[in-house]
Parts: sequence; structure tokens; C-alpha cells
Amino acid sequence: MIVPAEVVDYDPRWPLWFADIRARLTPYLAELPHVCEHVGSTAVPGLAAKPIIDVDIVVPSPSFVPAAISGLKAAGYRHEGDQGIPGREAFALPPDAVHYHHLYVVVEGNKAHRDHVVLRDHLRADAADRERYAARKRELAHLLTTDRTAYVDGKGALVEELIARAGGSAADDGSGRSGA
Repeated sequence: MIVPAEVVDYDPRWPLWFADIRARLTPYLAELPHVCEHVGSTAVPGLAAKPIIDVDIVVPSPSFVPAAISGLKAAGYRHEGDQGIPGREAFALPPDAVHYHHLYVVVEGNKAHRDHVVLRDHLRADAADRERYAARKRELAHLLTTDRTAYVDGKGALVEELIARAGGSAADDGSGRSGA
């Protein structure tokens, strides 16, 4: 599956894509207490985004993380560790993925989870900040085909500002990356 490398206008199909992804994951996590949350830009109506669905599998405590990893491996995902963001376990897509997405396991209330939810909810509620973030993403979009890290880093300061304004926390490692 080709990684989307453009910022596009909001697509009302994105919540439906999330629902498809959640439905595919459900059988593999059925015995595990969890919530499957749509986070990231595609979870914000009206926000321009890369057409990549961000999904958090939220478990109630760290003791459930190994079982979540095991269930997702059984679903065909490959565990990639925290990718430099403590408290967020990332996964590579299975070969049969229907929609391109990023999948993470987080513990309820940890920094990675809080930052995803705080940013999403703030951007849903604040039209001015939503447009400001969209403008920044469009300004950096040319980097998506050459330097995705520069694209993420270019958004970092604004993401941290928005999280802080919404009552979230600054990055623990000084990287400007909240994982959002």
C-alpha cells in the first residue's frame, strides 16, 4: 500500500474508514478491555489532512499492553516499538489493510493518549486554530514526498502550542513531538 503523500481537504468518508478499521480489529481484541479511538487530523471534521487514519487502541493499564500487542500481531500487524515516543506502541500495517492508517497502543491517560485526545478535541472546537493548523500543514506538504521527518518537525512547535493551550502537556523529551 502506498503511503499518502499529500494534504487534502477533509473527506467525510474518513470516519467510515475508521469504522472499517475498528471492525477489522475488534475480533483480535475482543477479550481485552480497550477502547478504539479515532485520533489525529482525520478525526477533526473540516480539517485538511493526509488521508491517513490515526487509531489509538486504549488499554486501562500497562499490564494490558502485551496482550494488545499480541492480538494486533495475530491480526497481521508488525510491532515497531515506541518510535521515540514513550507510552505509544506503533504498528506497521498488515498486507491486507483496506485503508492506510497508523495504529498505536496507548495506556488510558498517559501522555501519548492525553495529547492525541486533547489536540483532537481542541481542533474540533476551535475553528481558528483548526484553520491555522491546516494552513501550516499545507505550507509543509511539499516535504511529504522528500522528507517526512521535516514535515512532522515543521508542525511540532504549533502542535505543542495547541496542546498546551488546550490544557495538555509539553513534550517530555524536548523534541516538539507529541505523537499527534
